[in-house]
Amino acid sequence: MSGQIKGNGAKFKNNVKVSERHGAGEWLIERILLVALLPLGLWVASTGFTLAGAGYDAAMAWFANPLNAVLMAITAVIFFGYVSLAWKVILEDYVPNVGTRGLLVLLLNIVFLVLAAASVFFIVRLALGSAPLPAGFGA
Repeated sequence: MSGQIKGNGAKFKNNVKVSERHGAGEWLIERILLVALLPLGLWVASTGFTLAGAGYDAAMAWFANPLNAVLMAITAVIFFGYVSLAWKVILEDYVPNVGTRGLLVLLLNIVFLVLAAASVFFIVRLALGSAPLPAGFGA
């Protein structure tokens, strides 16, 4: 019987405690992101080797290609999404206090969201030919 409640108050579905089933969706999302990240990561690595030693103009020309810029932005978003889920799992496994764990997950999600947004912002700036850093930053 689906949705059956046992004597200790725990709810079961197909003889598996419902609370033990919540991670299946996150597990699937992690695997999908990882499958997407593998070829993109190889592409980023090959690009790094290709552009190593190339001048500023060559790097700017590479970013000016819309396909390269879009793939790099997608890679950044997928990477930070994957890392966010991975850290959530680590925190759920090793931080026993529910309140502290929830706060840390929220904080890390905000950090990874900001990093993903900043990555996309600077990739777009480079793709449009803008300077890589705002005026006044850097040497």
